[in-house]
Amino acid sequence: MMKISIKLGLWFFICIFIIETCSMIYLHRNVVHSLVNEELSSLKARGNSHRDVLEMSFDSTTLHHIGLMESQTDTEVVITNTDGKILETSKSIDDDIEKIISEAIEDIPRNGLILQSDLQEEKYIATVSSFDGGKENQGYVYMFKSKDQIHHFISQLNNHFILAALLILFFMFITIFFLSRALTKPLVSMKEATRKLSNGDFSVSLPVTSNDELGELSKSIQTLANDLNYLKKERNEFLASISHELRTPLTYIKGYADLGRRNDLDETERINYLNIIHEEADHVSVLLKELFELAKMDQNAFSISKERTNICLFLQSIFGKVLPAFKSKGIHLELNCKEAFFVEIDPIRFEQVFLNLLDNALKYSKENTTTSIEVLQENKNIIIFIKDQGKGIPYDDLPYIFDRLYRVDKSRSRLTGGYGLGLAIVKEIVEAHNGEISVDSQDGKGTCFKIVLKEQLNENRFTDR
Repeated sequence: MMKISIKLGLWFFICIFIIETCSMIYLHRNVVHSLVNEELSSLKARGNSHRDVLEMSFDSTTLHHIGLMESQTDTEVVITNTDGKILETSKSIDDDIEKIISEAIEDIPRNGLILQSDLQEEKYIATVSSFDGGKENQGYVYMFKSKDQIHHFISQLNNHFILAALLILFFMFITIFFLSRALTKPLVSMKEATRKLSNGDFSVSLPVTSNDELGELSKSIQTLANDLNYLKKERNEFLASISHELRTPLTYIKGYADLGRRNDLDETERINYLNIIHEEADHVSVLLKELFELAKMDQNAFSISKERTNICLFLQSIFGKVLPAFKSKGIHLELNCKEAFFVEIDPIRFEQVFLNLLDNALKYSKENTTTSIEVLQENKNIIIFIKDQGKGIPYDDLPYIFDRLYRVDKSRSRLTGGYGLGLAIVKEIVEAHNGEISVDSQDGKGTCFKIVLKEQLNENRFTDR
């Protein structure tokens, strides 16, 4: 399997190679074309210069001087009259030159005419200029240059282009190598991170080195790893807590069952042991019931049957149920709900919410304190406060009290009861009603739970239903 860095580098190389090749070919052709045009222009200019001299002084000395001068350069000159008779030449005439000057010429412009410009087919490039010195002093100045000289220059140019292409390829390889590694390094890190995640190792750390799509992907993977790591710890703690909660009553049940099976046991003691076994079985039953409730909530399998309910009458009925328990402990319980507020709730589920919160207030409050229930309306929201003057919740524990199996009392005293599931269930039920629950507490001064039921219309509040 080809690595992504190699694939990326290969794609970069192919794309840049195609671009550079096309650029080099285009540049080479234009340079050669410009060179040939420049040579033709230069050749035509020399022919025009000789033409001007002949028109000013046409004699054998001038002709000889022109021929002698061109014989010292890389160009050749042939001067003929209008009948094609050769008057002067700077070198011996070969067949290629003879062929060019033997062709009929008509309408030669004043600035000269290019006769031959093809470097591939012909031996020379050639131009012609006509001169008119009066009377019989008329003719043509032919200028020639061998293509071998131009090809030599083009060959040198090709060498420079090849060297430049090799240098470009060298630096392109280096650039692509480091660029592909720089681009794929985050992807390789992410691949390793996802491999660890798939193997159950959630302790990965991905640095965010950019604010582009790769950076966003890195953040997402890191967030996923953190969430999975948190869930793993929660699961382990949950299983450890469940095993602890089950182990204690099961140990009691097994131990007292073994004692109850003894033949020499007094009947009174046997009944006492059976009562303890029954009590511990109830503990297990309650724990399993709460676990099943949470499981249903997690799977959205529990049902919410909302009804239009007068919250004051609803709370009044709960108030009546729990009041004896508060009185027996010497705790004053009060309900403040002055208007008939109507809400859309599931009465059975919400009774579970309030009984749980009031039960906590009862457990953690001392004699001669007050626990209050207050209902207010704020815009379209109904707000319910349950406030006690109990022992309160330590500040460090507040963020976690709605977590499953979290208990502020780390000793897990059997006297206070509870499994740390009640508040988790309360939170799930409130949120299932599109509500919010929060807590404010001071250690040693009391706790206040706040429930907000959103978007509750309270029309016809004066009517009981």
